[in-house]
Amino acid sequence: MRRFNLIEEKWIPVRFPDGTRDELGIRDTLLRSREIAAIEDPSPLVVAALHRFLLAVLYRALEGPMDIEQAKVLFRDGLPGEKITGYLEKWRNRFWLFDEKYPFYQVPGYEPKEEKGKKKWRPWIAMAAEHNADNAKVLFDHIEITGAGLIPSSKAVRFLIACQTFALGGGNSDFNYTKSGPSATSVMIVPLGMTLLDTLVFSLIPENREVLQVDIPVWEREPDSITLLQQGAERAINGLADLYSWRTRSIRFNLHADGLTVGELLFASGVACSSQNHVDPMFAYRIDDKRGKLPIQFRDRGLWRDFDSLLPDESHLAPQVIEHATTLTRSERERFPRSVIVLGQSNNKAKIEYWRMECFALPEALAGERFIRTEIKQLLEDAEDVQKSLWMACRSFARDLLSRGDRKPTGKDISSFMEQMPANSWYWSTLESNFHDILREYTLDRDSDAIRYQWLKAVRDTLKSAWRQHSASVSTGDAWAIRALVKAEGPVLRKLKELNDEIKKLET
Repeated sequence: MRRFNLIEEKWIPVRFPDGTRDELGIRDTLLRSREIAAIEDPSPLVVAALHRFLLAVLYRALEGPMDIEQAKVLFRDGLPGEKITGYLEKWRNRFWLFDEKYPFYQVPGYEPKEEKGKKKWRPWIAMAAEHNADNAKVLFDHIEITGAGLIPSSKAVRFLIACQTFALGGGNSDFNYTKSGPSATSVMIVPLGMTLLDTLVFSLIPENREVLQVDIPVWEREPDSITLLQQGAERAINGLADLYSWRTRSIRFNLHADGLTVGELLFASGVACSSQNHVDPMFAYRIDDKRGKLPIQFRDRGLWRDFDSLLPDESHLAPQVIEHATTLTRSERERFPRSVIVLGQSNNKAKIEYWRMECFALPEALAGERFIRTEIKQLLEDAEDVQKSLWMACRSFARDLLSRGDRKPTGKDISSFMEQMPANSWYWSTLESNFHDILREYTLDRDSDAIRYQWLKAVRDTLKSAWRQHSASVSTGDAWAIRALVKAEGPVLRKLKELNDEIKKLET
């Protein structure tokens, strides 16, 4: 019994330029991509996964691009409707969400175990990182683990694709030990065009002919057998369509009796990735002294403090999608991506700590000939260096305040005291808004010294305000606190003098 074909059914959430929203099938999303502003969903994980899924469809439907010239033709002329329609019609039978032989992205023949004469299904929340599940607890989510209810098929397929992209490893399943998806723990970058057409073409990185021939997405493959999955399936990545549709988990939906909704599913390990050091075009990389080239991940600080890693230069560590978008728009600068979104999750081993989407202006200067990565890295290093003076002052204050009498505070005591001081967190949060403004200053004709002058003034004023606020908070304290404050302000005053001297040089 077939139900819910993803080609025509409405399930991809889109926003149009006039602000209206709708859900579309694969065919309408791609054929009307020039009319659509963006893909939007409350979950950043769903947004990232849907972009990757649509790119996988395009690689197969277009059989390319194989080089930059083909990519430029797509950017100039748009997506060829006949090729897309023909491809989707050819593989129509593989896009049924419910089908006995080829259920989309699921494992046919995967049957539930029986316990006490009852088949053991799991609630649908097992695949949704945004909701409570057996091994995950989400604050403010009120869905009951044992009574999650039903969700429409359109929502189920969105969670299914996001789960296959972002599932984390840890623990044994019905089949085997579960491993993370090949791209599950890194930050994904998507340059946004004025329309969805531009956004997709920006990320359609050329693949050579040999790779394209073996780059098979999950829906074109014969389903992995239960026996193979139980033995621990593992293979290498063959290309981007393969990577963007990796089967990280073995899932099978149990269609509710109404024929429209899903309440239960089966959930086990999928196919492990054996590729080492594969390059994902949506990732930014850094060089680790011991481990070599590593993708950027979300940390306990805002990604803006690592923003230079998103910008191209001769090291080629930036996301390929940014370099590709810059190349495509060099002859049509009015279509240069004005913003970029970074999406993903932070994890501690097998536990998700948070998921996030951040949006940045993409500096227009990238469309020119000069590399601005070095310039922006210098601005961020300026901010880090100045913050060290604030940190030293706060540490001095904490140490002296805790050293009443004969007490000698430990390093842990001092660190704990500093954690409740708002000065450092206020410094970074205030500078973040200034940094977003600075990115917009990087136009094609703006002088870099003028931008640095503006930035250093913002950093100086932020440092001064952070220390002033801290001073005001202890000004009504006892003599011991006042004495500790006066002794602590040396590093801040010295840094303010250095900044004033630097700013004065840039004024001349």
